[in-house]
Amino acid sequence: MQKGQHPHTGFKHNPREKAAWVRFGSFEFKKKGVSRFDLRDPYHLAVALTWPQFLATLLAMYLLVNVAFATCFWLVPGSIANARPYNFPDALFFSIETLATVGYGEMYPATLYGHVVAATEIVCGVAFTAILTGLTFVRFSRPRANLVFASNPVVAMHNGTPTLMLRVGNGRANVLLDATTKLNVLLSVTTAEGKLFRRAQELRLERAHLPVFPLTWTLMHVLDERSPLYGFDAARTIAQQARVFLTLEARDPTLATSVHDIRTYAPDDIRFGMRYVDAVSTADDGALVADLTKVGALEPDAGEHPEQGWTEREEAQE
Repeated sequence: MQKGQHPHTGFKHNPREKAAWVRFGSFEFKKKGVSRFDLRDPYHLAVALTWPQFLATLLAMYLLVNVAFATCFWLVPGSIANARPYNFPDALFFSIETLATVGYGEMYPATLYGHVVAATEIVCGVAFTAILTGLTFVRFSRPRANLVFASNPVVAMHNGTPTLMLRVGNGRANVLLDATTKLNVLLSVTTAEGKLFRRAQELRLERAHLPVFPLTWTLMHVLDERSPLYGFDAARTIAQQARVFLTLEARDPTLATSVHDIRTYAPDDIRFGMRYVDAVSTADDGALVADLTKVGALEPDAGEHPEQGWTEREEAQE
């Protein structure tokens, strides 16, 4: 990989260029004219960071504040009682104790200058603690859907018609209520003028709402004349870069709030002539058993009327 290339796409990256990589499910794209770290919106920035980035940022800010105030004490010897003159560790530890409002007592402000700096640092410490507490609570309180998505959509025969299927499992130990989902496809087509045009269209689902979502849910879109994917096979799906987007929103009664998730699928993720293995079985006592490890398990479509040529198309793509 050449220097300056993005690790996932290989595109060259100009460090001076104002741009950001955006991840939409598993789909990643680049936006120019925007910045990943916009200091004008610190709340969104703090919430959008990953946990390692968030903790590293907090540590850096904590050290920066303490070093700044320790420098103020260090520059004026005698402002801290019992601190050695021009001894930066003494000033740094006194700054840490002051920022935390601990006040051990061995070192304390000895001059008006020292009192002013210490009072300013105490105010900053109270604000820092309040902001840190609020941001940490927000990050911990964000609900997660904990949905298990199949790794691959499939196109199999259902009631004699080719059908796009996508299975989702409820990964929580409780049921979800009022589950609503939308399925969209992004197609790349060439206009009569020879220009590339990207078009997003909604895929009509046989059932887009479940009042109760306890186990698994197989979404179905019939590939009939009304479907944007009518007549598509594996080769055409890849040629037109048909990327499928799934969004699902439900209400978690345990959290008393709505949860949502999103998943995207690349053109080569769609498996033609395959179907999902049954992930729900019945135990000896009659209870239903959902095996979420089989949500994405596939098997060849062995329907009565499998579409001719699917096997040949799949082999042609290999």
